[in-house]
Amino acid sequence: MVDWIHAPAPVAYPEALARMEARVAAIAAGTADEAVWLLEHPPLYTAGTSAQVADLVDPGRFPVFAAGRGGQYTYHGPGQRVAYTMLDLNRRGRDVRRFVCALEDWVIATLAEFNVPGERRAGRVGVWVVRPDLPPGPDGTPREDKIAAIGVKLRRWVSFHGISINVEPDLSHFAGIVPCGIRDHGVTSLVDLGLPVTMADLDAALLATFDRAFPG
Repeated sequence: MVDWIHAPAPVAYPEALARMEARVAAIAAGTADEAVWLLEHPPLYTAGTSAQVADLVDPGRFPVFAAGRGGQYTYHGPGQRVAYTMLDLNRRGRDVRRFVCALEDWVIATLAEFNVPGERRAGRVGVWVVRPDLPPGPDGTPREDKIAAIGVKLRRWVSFHGISINVEPDLSHFAGIVPCGIRDHGVTSLVDLGLPVTMADLDAALLATFDRAFPG
């Protein structure tokens, strides 16, 4: 059984981290069900274990937190759906690559509910959309923008952290970092793509597609 939790107001990052830590410990101990926690954060940057100092372009813009997850710098803020995914890989298969692939599958299936073709890219974790509506890159290839980020951590084979999908965040806030260390591509959102999607719409799609990526 997966417990779906919804935070009605933005959650401070230290509070979210503490609550995730507690839930993961309880799942590992067998005293709590797996959980997906849907929330937003106030504007902030998080630094993963591979974050490079040079990628924090404007360190004074928003608070910066060490996340402990894999990956580099990421922005979180209002208008972005964060889904912290606390699942027991002891029973779902102890395969980190497969788990990350399942998270990507979940995001891609969710975006497909809005007719947005999300795609993987080799060497770039996360989910991307091709932008034929924008000028191509310097080498003539179509522009690609990131719409969802993925960063995970495991403890006793229970996962935490998870995914973030841009619904309608202030995209200018990403300018304070090099998102995920990738300088050659931009960032987009569902609303930026011209889709009048609400957070409630996205939450419904996340719930509807979850079992396809994480069956039983």
